[in-house]
Amino acid sequence: MQRRDRTQLFTAVNLVLPAVFLAGVWIIGLFRFAADIPDKIPVAETRTDAIVVLTGGSQRLRAGLKLLTQNRAARMFVSGVYRGLDVRRLLQIAKRSPVDLEQRISIGNAVDTTANAIETAAWARQQGIASIRLVTAAYHMPRSLLEFRQAMPMATIVPHPVFPESVKQLDWWAWPGTSALVISEYNKFLLAWARHRAAEWFKGEPAAKSSVQPATN
Repeated sequence: MQRRDRTQLFTAVNLVLPAVFLAGVWIIGLFRFAADIPDKIPVAETRTDAIVVLTGGSQRLRAGLKLLTQNRAARMFVSGVYRGLDVRRLLQIAKRSPVDLEQRISIGNAVDTTANAIETAAWARQQGIASIRLVTAAYHMPRSLLEFRQAMPMATIVPHPVFPESVKQLDWWAWPGTSALVISEYNKFLLAWARHRAAEWFKGEPAAKSSVQPATN
């Protein structure tokens, strides 16, 4: 009986200790990830070949359009637009006149961050783009940079985070909505990192379709 109890205890310890270790590593990684979320725009004045906006909030589009009107780049690519929307309608939604900007904007219909990066890379190759300013929410920037650097390893990528008012980056753990968002992004980041490392290990590349809609003339 005692021998069986010792065996069961040994088995339980062997199961619990790795789980505790992995949980500790995950928690440490979570706080490091949260600390790496940008809290300011690092290089505001740099001019790039193009501005790339990842959809997910009107603030991102407004920031991209403002940069475009300031001539921080010659062209802008908006990735992740709902199918059926064209550039003119997108500008109307953003309450901007299409006359001066329409010919400088292209859109794509990616449905996730991986596809954002792949369709942007395809558009950049078509346009001869070597540098981009990447506009997305601050909490989304680490994973976006991971995906874009994988898809566009030779390009210069300048991060341009925007800061949604609903996301409380300071003391994020004290806000249930923000903490859930950060944890979700962290888990997605880990999955993306693992996928890329596995692809490198097997010398394969992740496949995804690109859907790019150029500006109409």
